[in-house]
Amino acid sequence: MLKLCYPFKAVAPSINIFVTYSESVAPDSNGAPTLPEISLEVSPPPESVEEGKEPVETDGKKPEPTGSEPLQAEVAQEQKPVHNGSNQPEPSGVGVNEQAETSKPAVKKEGPCSPPPPEDGNSVKKLSIDLPNDSAPEATKGRKDSVWSLGEGQNPEDVDKPIDNPPLSTLLIESPQSGTVTVGGDITFVAKVEAKDLLRKPTVKWFKGKWMDLASKTGKHLQLKETFDRQTKIHTFEMHIIKAKDNYAGNYRCEVTYKDKFDSCSFDLEVKEVESSQAIDIRSAFKRSSEGQEDAGELDFSGLLKHRNQREHKQQDDTPEVDVWEILKNARPDQYEKIAFTYGITDLRGLLKRMKKIPKEEKKSAAFAKRLDPAYQVDKGGKIRLVVDLADPTVELKWYKNGQEIRPSPNQRKYIFEHKGTQRIMVINNCSSNDDAAYSVVAGEEKCTTELFVKELPIKIVKGIEPVKTTVNERIELECEVSEEGAQVKWMKNGVEVPTGVRSRYRVKCEGTKHYLVIDDASKEDTGLYSVMASGGTSEAQVQVDLKPLKVFQDLQDMTVLLGQPLKLHCEIFPGNVPGRWYRNGQLIQPSDRLNIIHRAKVHRLEIEACTLHDAGDYTFVPEGYSQSLSAKVHIIDPPRVHLESLNFPDNTVTVVAGNKLRLEIPISGEPAPRVVWMKGERVILDSGHRVHAETYSDQTSLTIEVTEREDTGNYKIVLQNEAGEATASVKIKVVDIPDPPEAPLVPVVGGDWCSMTWEPPKYDGSSPILGYFIERKKKQSSRWMRLNFDLIKETSFEPKKMIEGVPYEVRIFAVNAIGVSKPSEPSKAFTPLAVTSEPTMLVVDDVTDTTVTVKWRPPETIGAAGLDGYLVEYCIEGSESKITISDETFQDLITTGLSFITANDWVLSNKEMTEKTKYTITGLSPGCKILVRVKAINKAGASAPRTLQHSILVKEVVEPPKIRVPRHLKTTYTRKVGETVNLVVPFQGKPRPKVTWVKDGNPIEPSHVSIRNTDCDSIIFIRKAERSHSGKYEMTVQVENHVDTAIMDIQIVDLPGPPQSVTIEDVWGENVALVWTPPKDNGNAPITGYTIQKADKKTMEWFTCIEHYHRNCITVTELVVGNEYFFRVFSENMCGLSELPTQTKKSALIVKEGLQMKIPEYSDRDFKEAPKFTQPLINTFAVAGYNATLNCSVRANPRPKVIWMKNKMTIFEDPRYRMFSNQGVCTLEIRKPSPYDGGMYTCKAINDLGEAQVECKLEVKGGYTFYELMQRGVPLHLIDKYMNESKIVEQDK
Repeated sequence: MLKLCYPFKAVAPSINIFVTYSESVAPDSNGAPTLPEISLEVSPPPESVEEGKEPVETDGKKPEPTGSEPLQAEVAQEQKPVHNGSNQPEPSGVGVNEQAETSKPAVKKEGPCSPPPPEDGNSVKKLSIDLPNDSAPEATKGRKDSVWSLGEGQNPEDVDKPIDNPPLSTLLIESPQSGTVTVGGDITFVAKVEAKDLLRKPTVKWFKGKWMDLASKTGKHLQLKETFDRQTKIHTFEMHIIKAKDNYAGNYRCEVTYKDKFDSCSFDLEVKEVESSQAIDIRSAFKRSSEGQEDAGELDFSGLLKHRNQREHKQQDDTPEVDVWEILKNARPDQYEKIAFTYGITDLRGLLKRMKKIPKEEKKSAAFAKRLDPAYQVDKGGKIRLVVDLADPTVELKWYKNGQEIRPSPNQRKYIFEHKGTQRIMVINNCSSNDDAAYSVVAGEEKCTTELFVKELPIKIVKGIEPVKTTVNERIELECEVSEEGAQVKWMKNGVEVPTGVRSRYRVKCEGTKHYLVIDDASKEDTGLYSVMASGGTSEAQVQVDLKPLKVFQDLQDMTVLLGQPLKLHCEIFPGNVPGRWYRNGQLIQPSDRLNIIHRAKVHRLEIEACTLHDAGDYTFVPEGYSQSLSAKVHIIDPPRVHLESLNFPDNTVTVVAGNKLRLEIPISGEPAPRVVWMKGERVILDSGHRVHAETYSDQTSLTIEVTEREDTGNYKIVLQNEAGEATASVKIKVVDIPDPPEAPLVPVVGGDWCSMTWEPPKYDGSSPILGYFIERKKKQSSRWMRLNFDLIKETSFEPKKMIEGVPYEVRIFAVNAIGVSKPSEPSKAFTPLAVTSEPTMLVVDDVTDTTVTVKWRPPETIGAAGLDGYLVEYCIEGSESKITISDETFQDLITTGLSFITANDWVLSNKEMTEKTKYTITGLSPGCKILVRVKAINKAGASAPRTLQHSILVKEVVEPPKIRVPRHLKTTYTRKVGETVNLVVPFQGKPRPKVTWVKDGNPIEPSHVSIRNTDCDSIIFIRKAERSHSGKYEMTVQVENHVDTAIMDIQIVDLPGPPQSVTIEDVWGENVALVWTPPKDNGNAPITGYTIQKADKKTMEWFTCIEHYHRNCITVTELVVGNEYFFRVFSENMCGLSELPTQTKKSALIVKEGLQMKIPEYSDRDFKEAPKFTQPLINTFAVAGYNATLNCSVRANPRPKVIWMKNKMTIFEDPRYRMFSNQGVCTLEIRKPSPYDGGMYTCKAINDLGEAQVECKLEVKGGYTFYELMQRGVPLHLIDKYMNESKIVEQDK
């Protein structure tokens, strides 16, 4: 390690400061570089120093005695606590120890740079200064208690004086003190804060080094604790370090913060090692702890260093163990950091401490027997001898200065080289500051280096500066004289260095040994304590600058100025170069574009180009530096004015909606404030009015109308008066309102769903033009109005539409202007929209005779709300001269317009009164004539359009063959129960009126048993109370002339069946009884559908049903109770119900107990499989169009067959018009509402594994649709033609 000593100049007594540092010293664990060692030597004045003494040379041994006994000051690299006898904390980073030594002082070992100990008996003082660590907080930098400064610190003359205690902290009443702990020991640091003036708990942070917060490091080895004593109101903050380690040593800091207050204190922790063997693993001692393991939470500060790659860690773990100590011992200091980084050592500071304690083994040089000392010191102007001893005198030797070789020259006596045996000496004469450099000597391949420090003699102040007392604006010149030309001095004011830059008020000049500080234009701020500081002393003097006495030549005058005119304030004072400030009403006046402040010599002026009201007030001029001031009052006057232009109202007219509040604010001006009067006509509006009142302020007047009315419209006059004049103005107020409601509208015309309405405009339009109208309507019985238009209607007429026919309505009107919508008008008179019906439909000829024509029709499709009152039938004889053929539409148009060309004789009204029926016979016609017939529907709205026959009718009776239309339910057997009523209606056709006869089983029907009534179109057979004797086949015959039609109807009257003939017990075994019976003699004229079997215990004779609806004549009754004796009885059943009486067994059946066995006869199984066979075929059927029809048949087969229905040999598949059923062998096909084209051949086919069978029938649908009806239903024409042709073929077949 090479240590170099740098000397610094100091004042008398002379102070030499030596800085000792190590080359390439690695930073400590906190990342801060290691501080140099600084030695401060305080020597007596140079008069007591013997001249011509050689400079001190130290080589680590006892140096040669010198002629003086210097004060020695040492600055240690490691910061240690300093005890100064006070409980207050030391200044951060600085510790000072004064120690008086005896005539034989103990010299502390500090290395080869330490100055020699004194030999005489003069008193020696030792001053130790601990410089702050780089890790000190930013708050402490620049403070007097943390940085040693020659300018702001203690004067050199005060070195011997006792050092005062530093000032108390602002928050901390007890600061943590530095401490020492052994490795593995515990230590606690305590900080206390008084909370009397604090509203809440202060914030305390603990730091290590410069910026690392310890709050994140709490854990196993570090704990932070906070307590509060309520009696003493003191917060106590403690930091506990548990089981300290070597790397815990260093500088710590405690910071206290409360709102804008801040305080901090630094302290040191020294960790001493326990004596132990040197066998230590350096990498484990200085390697960082792994996170999340056993030592997690230790006070480990290695996390601040760079993290190495995980791959490098793995490689490092795989490398073999190496002796890092040996590597460090053999390495240069500039390689320490690289070695520590390579082997994962983070606590480099602790590493260097340990290396210091290891005894060094000096290597013997092969070229040098004695090397140069690390450093040499010489006074300026003296000479120095650098001596090395060579081991081999033959080796070539070269001397270097700052790396440049020093070559001897014969004419230069600066460097002298001498040879004395093995010694080689270089003498440097007349040393100057240029000789302060690094020197080295090279012998062969070895090199030896040293540093030479040239100590300058202190500069003394021969003549000090003198006190000065003057006035402002005078020139000040401070003079001092030093002991040497060209010396550097420092000028201070109140302890702060005086700035001497280009723009500074201070000038510094030097003339030989004399130095001057010049202030050309002195001011009062230049008053203070001035000092000049040299390296050998300081001189001080007081400078006092006073003001000159103030004289007022012209004072400020009070002024009254018209608004807008210029204002000028003027005053004259002495001295003239004194600046001043202008104030208005106590507020400082700043110059602006319209305000100028002028200062020329002793004249001060304030000028305002155009004054405003704000410029009025008390003005004051205050000369700078004087307590005296000049004052004046300025009064601004202005005639009254009304500023109507700011309202932006056209023609000064204000429009307001009636009912709203009006507040009209009009700006006014005038100084003093004018008196305002509001008038409407001759009436004055007072301030105390209730609805209408006026108010006046300094800058405006207002007229307020709480609720405006129509009567408030008019001109309003404003009168302003003040002492400067009078002004008037007028404002027109226009009150607008919604219009009055119009009168009730009129409804002159009413249609089916519309009407026509008119109305008159409202009488009062609200002083605003009518923009349009809104129309609303409602049903008379309702209270809900519905708006008909969303866009305004400009006209006064409207046609509402889309009304419901037959419902009474009312309408009303709203008028609209720019203000709003008026109230609604009175509703109109109620009106009901009505429309005539549509024309009658399906007008056809029903009958024609020689003198009559009968027509029939259907009601109109659209009747409307007016209903249908009746019909009018008219006819017209074809071939009449006045007949004009026109269409029905044209006829209706002609009737409507009144331009009919047909006279009343053309169409003859057949019925004088309306008929409500849809059939009418026109009588009184001439045989053989042709007529046209038309029908009109009549309601309250009038007659509808007529429906006219398309072809004329020949008045002549036509013979129509008879035809019986047998109802569908009579085409099969008609069944009724005994006692029910039979009423059959059989319609027929034929003209003229046919003759109808009935026979039963070929015999005439007795009127006493059966009643028969015949009409023109049907025959009714009626039996009031049917009996079984009424059963039989009834034949009906209809005859017109030679034409005959017959129909047969089968009527079956059924009754309850009789009981079975006999019931016998065939066999009894186990719990079973076999019964056999014979069918009843009387089946009630209906097939037997089943039997009901009951049983009864002989003891109780209570009957219980075993089975119902049983079809066979034998049965086995099971699950009987053993030991009981049973009787059995059987009821027969048909469609009417059960027989009135049952047939009971004559014998009883005893259910024997166990032990008895019955022989079971053997039976051979019968094969029930058979191919399908229809037991009941399909029959030809007639169906009526529009009514459901069914086709039935029954089939027997085993296994169960698959049933398929077909129409015209085409399979019916998933057609919604057909429904197919199959139940117990009965197959049914239901045709829903058949039409004529549903007729045809239908087939039912049954298929199973053994074969198939099928039956067919023909279905004929009668009562089909006409051509017109098919067209109305949208049936295609080709289907209509097909249907009509089929119908004709069927008629021809019949």
